Amino acid sequence: MKTLIALLATGSLAALATPAAAQVEEDSPFTGLRIQGNAGYDQIRAGSSVDDDLNEDNNDQSAEGFLYGATVGYDVDLGSVVIGPEAGISGSTADTDFEDGDFEGFGFGNVSAGRDLFLGARIGVKSSEDMMFYAKGGYTNAKLNVRSNDGTTEFDTDYDLDGYRVGGGLEYAFGNNLFTNIEYNYSNYSEAEVDFDGTLPSSDRFDVDTDRHQVTVGLGMRF
Repeated sequence: MKTLIALLATGSLAALATPAAAQVEEDSPFTGLRIQGNAGYDQIRAGSSVDDDLNEDNNDQSAEGFLYGATVGYDVDLGSVVIGPEAGISGSTADTDFEDGDFEGFGFGNVSAGRDLFLGARIGVKSSEDMMFYAKGGYTNAKLNVRSNDGTTEFDTDYDLDGYRVGGGLEYAFGNNLFTNIEYNYSNYSEAEVDFDGTLPSSDRFDVDTDRHQVTVGLGMRF
């Protein structure tokens, strides 16, 4: 997986650095700087090696909510493929809760989703002049906000998670400047640390296995 991500990123940078090496489609609706807003569904859950064994009634082990965010990227249409780097930031209303009196967590206690970052690349194949299927991959970092207080003070403590993201989608262009897409992303976080409030140092990094599933619809402009 890391090799695939590295190849995608390397290919994107090479395409941007040496556009003369290939026939770039200058009038393509899939070339140039783009920015878009995203909205959709977000689910964070225990991975294959993480289980809430302390609560036998915990059948859910997930947090679900509404995702909102923005993506920026730069694409180069090489005729047969479209390739380029991409970065994104999003937030989510996902949080742990109680269901029928039982706490439905996924290994991190009482938490809510914080900001979610992505840095990677995508590669696409055009099915027509205005439609493209694409795949993406890269690095992701996310925060989970620990919801704790002593009755009068709310403590600002976060989990900081690192992992990888892969996904894919379908993009449709309305001319050369406006586009929409629908996308699915899967993330796996394998390392984490606790960021404490104030001047306390962060904890040592520890292993986790946390999955994230996101389905989004985007609307954007290309410049």
